[in-house]
Amino acid sequence: MADSTLQVVNAHLSAHPWLALGLQGLGALSLASALLSWTSFLFRTFLRPGTRLAKFGAKKGAWAVVTGASDGIGREFALQLAQAGFNVLLAARSTEKLDAVAQEIKDKANSAETKTFAIDFAYAGDAAYDALKSAITDLDIGVLVNNVGKSHEMPADLVDTPADELRDILAINVAATTRVTALVAPGMAARRRGLILTIGSFAGSAPAPMLATYSASKAYLRTFSLALAAELAPAGVTVEHANTYFVVSAMSKIRRASALVPAPAAYVRAVLRGLAPGAQTPYWSHALLDYVMNAAPARVVQAYTHGLHRDIRKRALRKKEREAKWQ
Repeated sequence: MADSTLQVVNAHLSAHPWLALGLQGLGALSLASALLSWTSFLFRTFLRPGTRLAKFGAKKGAWAVVTGASDGIGREFALQLAQAGFNVLLAARSTEKLDAVAQEIKDKANSAETKTFAIDFAYAGDAAYDALKSAITDLDIGVLVNNVGKSHEMPADLVDTPADELRDILAINVAATTRVTALVAPGMAARRRGLILTIGSFAGSAPAPMLATYSASKAYLRTFSLALAAELAPAGVTVEHANTYFVVSAMSKIRRASALVPAPAAYVRAVLRGLAPGAQTPYWSHALLDYVMNAAPARVVQAYTHGLHRDIRKRALRKKEREAKWQ
């Protein structure tokens, strides 16, 4: 049967050579498109030189403002930016943790100045943001790292998600990042120099069932960053959205690094080495996974993500049950 069908197709193509030529052309275009996409991925991930930090005022007295700077990725950004020649303003909730990071910066990069600003972004109102504005008014800010963020305690359907968790995610991921950026961006535009770096998530690249609110908040950050990049480019300000998969951190609840899950130090080095405007996926294995996800049908990615989150929730609930028995 298959041979018979093939013979019919070949006879039809022989009778209509223009059709055979057209199909060959489509095949060649598809192959060329795939090769171009792969070549572009390799160049972006491994070969393209990033913007040097000197462009944003490193070693020239400029400041870096880092939100969520008390631990994890935020702490590592603060340390590496200080070592690169920036003074650093650290913003987070815990005064004690902020002071510890400031002391660590002093020990490792003693030429850097530090300031700390304690703020609970989940509950910050106008007064808190006015105080932050006063704290940064006289600073030459060359870099803003929008790192502060919150996810769900565990994957859950929206109807099972606590109301306070929903509120905190929106207040921290959406409102805080927007308001802090709005405080810093005018000074950068006036000086015609600056970097606004917002840490994104794969959950914002594709809908993530059972993390609906977090996923939507991260999609907002991507769109916000891309729009802001177009607005601020004429003023000489670089805006980058760093698409990120899992990194070892308290929020991810992953303790051991692997090829796909880097430690904060390795991740931050990759980000700072490959700075570029727009949406980027800085870490090499994350970029490879992103390439595969974009090549796969959206429904397949969403189904896989949904299944993964169901499994994570089951394991998290079992862990809670075990902990409850020991109390």
